[in-house]
Amino acid sequence: MANLITLLRFLLLFVLVAMAYWAPPQWQLANAPLLVLIISLDGLDGYVARRRGETTVFGSIFDIAVDRVVENVLWIVLGNLGLIPIWVAIVFIVRGAIVDSIRYAAISGGKTVYGMMASRWGRAVVASRGMRAFYGALKAVTFAWVLLIQPWPHLDAATWTAWAAPVRVVTMTLVLASVATCLLRGIPVVWEFVADRRVFAKNGGDERAQPPRRPGHAERVAAGGRAGV
Repeated sequence: MANLITLLRFLLLFVLVAMAYWAPPQWQLANAPLLVLIISLDGLDGYVARRRGETTVFGSIFDIAVDRVVENVLWIVLGNLGLIPIWVAIVFIVRGAIVDSIRYAAISGGKTVYGMMASRWGRAVVASRGMRAFYGALKAVTFAWVLLIQPWPHLDAATWTAWAAPVRVVTMTLVLASVATCLLRGIPVVWEFVADRRVFAKNGGDERAQPPRRPGHAERVAAGGRAGV
């Protein structure tokens, strides 16, 4: 059941994308509520998995993959539509690729991405529940706001002309806050990974580092859950 909910969230994302590109402005008013539904399902699938004892390695990886796909696709679509600057999508994709690579290295070493944070400030910025909740809520509000105002110029051009300037200020404030938080939460991950001298150590005198070992079943389950980084 949990995996079906995750799959539904994945499919609804592309319904939302189609609506953003091709639906009449009146229909696009449903985009923000549809986004809220997709985000709500993100919490529901994890709850159902724990409640029904359906927590699996596949489910954890599937959930994390869909989380990343939803976020990246939305940034790309909003940038392509001209609703936000396209560089914003580039920042999130590049940062996500770097952090996900470090996450894989951490899992291969038997750690979770949160458990590998050694410094107090790293744990506070990356691993704390409060910061993770704030970051998720900030992105959700940003996506919902941009989707909500998308049809406005077509539905009421006169009102849009009067309010366009302050609306754009609110939009860029939310977008820049999301970008700043994204980078802020990525810095400790990269810093502590690079600061760990073991990542540059030669393996047994061989100049070529050996590939990380494949994590065991228990380690992969422990590393599952929300991407959130």
